[in-house]
Amino acid sequence: MNDEAPDQHDDDTPVQEARLWQDNGWTARVIKNEDDEGWAVAMYKEGEAEPALVGPWTMGRDKKNPKPLDVNAFNTLVKTAHEVLRRHEQALHAKLHKSTVVSTADGELKVTLDIVPDEDNPYAMLAAIDEMGEQVAQVRVAADFKLSPASALAWVENDFRAPRGN
Repeated sequence: MNDEAPDQHDDDTPVQEARLWQDNGWTARVIKNEDDEGWAVAMYKEGEAEPALVGPWTMGRDKKNPKPLDVNAFNTLVKTAHEVLRRHEQALHAKLHKSTVVSTADGELKVTLDIVPDEDNPYAMLAAIDEMGEQVAQVRVAADFKLSPASALAWVENDFRAPRGN
């Protein structure tokens, strides 16, 4: 049995086996837990090689084999795996997109930092947006630029010239 990735079937027919369920773009596979004598369940989203979620799985009545998957367990696992992916996406977005607001003589400016995580040449775009939602300035900065109210205000007060370093 290949515990690496979900089985692929040619049609959209749900698979409902004791250790393998596939439906609605998700696959649940009960696998031997390599860390101890128990079992684990891995949840794969269709098209993904890595599981979205791996967690402990309950032993069956014989205390040797895993409890079989069922519709309620599968639905709960799908909901949990979906939530894990959503939180991961939110955390990544928060890491790559930051903003702060600074007050100027002309009103408030929202200053944003959008990091572009390019493998070879990561960088970030620093932008200022006025109260009407119009972008008033944008410069390219280092990906490790630290956006804070103080650094944003210093950039604004320096006539939006590209900051030197952090």
